[in-house]
Formats: sequence, structure tokens, C-alpha cells
Amino acid sequence: MKDLTNSNIERQNILNNHFALERIQEYIGISGMMFEKEYRFTKKIVADFFGIEIRSVERYLEKHSDELKHNGYVLIKGKRLKDFKLQFAPVIDVGSKTTQLGLFNFRAFLNLGMLLSESEKARLLRSKILDIAIETINERTGGGTKYINRKDSSYLTSAIRESKFRKEFTSALSRYVNMGDYKYSLYTNMIYECVFNENAKEYKKILKLEAKDNARETMYTEVLNVIASFETGIAYELKRRSDIENRKLEPNEVDNIIRLIADHPMQRPHIEDARIKMASRDLHFRDAFHQKLENYVQAVSPSDFERFIGEQSIDLIEQLKGVEDVFKRLKDSE
Repeated sequence: MKDLTNSNIERQNILNNHFALERIQEYIGISGMMFEKEYRFTKKIVADFFGIEIRSVERYLEKHSDELKHNGYVLIKGKRLKDFKLQFAPVIDVGSKTTQLGLFNFRAFLNLGMLLSESEKARLLRSKILDIAIETINERTGGGTKYINRKDSSYLTSAIRESKFRKEFTSALSRYVNMGDYKYSLYTNMIYECVFNENAKEYKKILKLEAKDNARETMYTEVLNVIASFETGIAYELKRRSDIENRKLEPNEVDNIIRLIADHPMQRPHIEDARIKMASRDLHFRDAFHQKLENYVQAVSPSDFERFIGEQSIDLIEQLKGVEDVFKRLKDSE
């Protein structure tokens, strides 16, 4: 089981998933005081809930100040504090000389619960939080995340475009490279290794895919776009170099072309973005760890939760209905 107390990324993945947060808040059954359109909790309320001393809360606030503030902990003073006192004076113990007051919203409250190591209540809550997060993703993806990449509304157009560039690439290998059919899998794997440091076999093993599964059908839009840029760039260079030499190219010459494209500064930001997206999303959504991309793992953004399990996500069947004209144009161009 993931240890939320030790991983900022895992904590943030929970806190960025508002679908899971709604379920967790309902499960806990705590509402707090509605202030400025959010439920708020004082340090005393939080301490009482988790069965700890207020000074323990303050110790965590000091140690994890940036993280808790990022997730909604605020210090109110001046007019805001005055308004809060007027609204909740009967239910809070705040002296008249208090000049500032710390308040947790639900995200910050839950954030603290994921950090607390000395609270048994927090430990039990962390276990349930992870269960709810997994259940929420599975429910919103129809029971599995193998093809969660297809929920992205831009997936299908990217997949269609990549398929076109794939044909250009394989055609160029056929016409301009002096080598047998092994060249297709060899140079496909070279592209994969340039983009995300894994060959097809390694990728399938990490995602627990079957031998018959098409790896590209599980790849995110950003990854497909980078692969497509490699394919069209390599195809162009193979033809150009072959025309110059007036012959088919040898394998070592193709290797040099691919390395040149991979090392080009223009590719670097796109490759890094693809690696971050693959490593981070697969770890959280698919529980798939890309060891060679470990340094690229980040928290999944709130926009990605919307993109893959929220209102912005679109089933592949619905995407197919929307791109019939794209298929027609591709057919007419062949």
C-alpha cells in the first residue's frame, strides 16, 4: 500500500482529484463552517477530530507550511477575521485580542490527515482515502484504466495523425534503407527509447499488456505527438540523405540520423513533457511504474483529472462520431 505520509506526490494526486475529494468528504461526514464559499476548520477542530494536541497541529504547520498553504490553509486577519468572528463567535473560542486566525479548508484538513503519523484516526483514514481514490477512478473509467488515454478528447485525432506519419516512416525505411524486415521493429524501438527510454517489450511488461495488444493504443496524446514528430523527421532525412548518396542507406547511417534528431534542442521540451505525462499518469491511473522515468514523476494535475475522468473526457465511440470527416479526408488523400 502507498505510504501517504512519505510521498508529497501521492498526497497531491489525492488532493488534485476533486471527484475523490467529494466522496472522501461524504465518507468522513465533516462539514465545518461555511466561510467565503468553503468549509473551514480551526486548529482546535482539526486537533479534536484527529485526537491530537493543538501544538502537534502547529508543529506540522511549521514543518509542511508550503504544502498546507498550497492546499488551502490560510491565515485570516483584519476585515476577514472580523467577519469570521461575527459569523461564528458562538461556536469558536477566539479571544478579542486575536489578530490572526489559521483556518483549514477541506483539502488542507485532508492534507494534514495524510501527514499525521501519530494519529490512529489519521492512519485509518489514509487507508480509506486510497480505497476511495482507486474506486473513483475505476468507476469513472468503466472498471479499468488500460485505455484511459483514449478518454482524452484529443486522443483520436492524434492517433489518426500519428498513423499517417507512421506510414511515411515505414515507407521511407522500405525505400531508402538497405536492410531486411527487422528494420521496422528495430527503428520503432529506437524511437521509443529516444522518447521514453523503453522499448516496446519493456513498455508492455510495465503496463501488463498482452502480446497481441497494440502498445500505441495505450499511449497518451503527448507521447503519440512526439513519436509522430520523430517518424516524419526521420522519413524526411532518410529520403534526403539517400538522394544525396544516390543509394540506399546502411544501418549505421540510419542510427546517426535518429541520434541527430533525438539530440536536437527543439525536441527536448517535447520529450520531457511526454516523459512527465507518461510517468506521472501511469503511476497514478494505472499503478504502472516506469523505473527509467522515475525522475520525471510529478503529481497529476487537476486539469488531467478533468481530462481523463471528468466532464472533459469523451468515450472513444463518441470521438469516432466526431471525426468521420477526418477519416473521409484521409481516405480521399490516399
